[in-house]
Amino acid sequence: MTSQASRSARIAALIGVAFAVGSCGLLPASGPNRNQLLAGSVQRQGDAFVVEVNQRVTQATAVVPALGFPDSLINAGLSDTETIRPGDTLSLVIYENVADGLLAGEGTAASISEVQVDSAGFIFIPYAGRIRASGNTPEALRGIITRNLDEQTPDPQVMVRRETGDGATVSIAGAIGGQGVYPIQRPTRTLSGMLAAAGGVSIEPEIAQITVIRGEQRGTIWFEDLYEDLSFDIALRNGDRILIEEDSRTFTALGATGSQTIVPFQSQVISAIEAIATVGGLNPILADPTGVFVLRNEPEEIAQLVLGRNDLIGTQRMIYVLDLTAPTGMFEARDFVIRDGDTVYVTAAPITQFNNAIRALTGTLSSADTLASFGQ
Repeated sequence: MTSQASRSARIAALIGVAFAVGSCGLLPASGPNRNQLLAGSVQRQGDAFVVEVNQRVTQATAVVPALGFPDSLINAGLSDTETIRPGDTLSLVIYENVADGLLAGEGTAASISEVQVDSAGFIFIPYAGRIRASGNTPEALRGIITRNLDEQTPDPQVMVRRETGDGATVSIAGAIGGQGVYPIQRPTRTLSGMLAAAGGVSIEPEIAQITVIRGEQRGTIWFEDLYEDLSFDIALRNGDRILIEEDSRTFTALGATGSQTIVPFQSQVISAIEAIATVGGLNPILADPTGVFVLRNEPEEIAQLVLGRNDLIGTQRMIYVLDLTAPTGMFEARDFVIRDGDTVYVTAAPITQFNNAIRALTGTLSSADTLASFGQ
């Protein structure tokens, strides 16, 4: 009887030591526990505001990147792809109604290909002279050449075709099917047409961003928005630069999750519950579902809205608390939006800390007999 009581006393003492060791933070852990995080709150002389997530908080913090084009890009009209510009290449065919023509014999045509418009906007045609091509359409230029040749040969018939040139082009780079310099032609006068001509984006559409740079003006949109908002299908201009990039936003997952890593965003908007699922969910052995935290540096205006204050200055450290076991906990986690740079941290359950302490003291938790053996 005495021996049994002694063993029980030793087991109780061992458990007490385990609790003491665990509570003192002397054991290795994946991060702070719930109480340690809460101890860092402003209410306890810490430097972070601890806020329990509810519907009001999810609405106040639901901020996503505001992407769009400036009015100067949206309001630019379609360019006239028929207008000849310096650097364009032209092809001409000229028929003459005489047996011994200036440029070819009777019944044959003189073909003049790859006539490039010079930097001043002029071309040179034998017997027609130096002619201004820039600013004219092919039809208008045909009339000018016809009138000039008519003084040299009777009733000339002229055909003018504008080939792909260097005068009206855009450059496309990044995650696109074919990077390069593309001419602005009738099918490619708008952004969507040009992207299609370049082979389309080569990354997931959900995370693709398109930046258009025109001189000192620039704007960025989501690729998917290009097909949802017609105003984003802007008209292109000579010299535009188009860059297609993958969304660079990330969040960090730490603690008792399936994996601890830096995670890139896989969609425009990701919720806390989706963020946890992305890294394999909560660790069923270790995680405390009442202790899911989102750590964030919150802009002043949002922090004041969340806290209902107007005396805050500058960016504020915020710790948002999600309790997945609460009646609406899963809904709050579903609605709470994760932002770029957030840290999603899941604390370990108290029993996990206790088990770690026992494991450190005994080397095993296989059975009560193992504990009892310390009293023998």
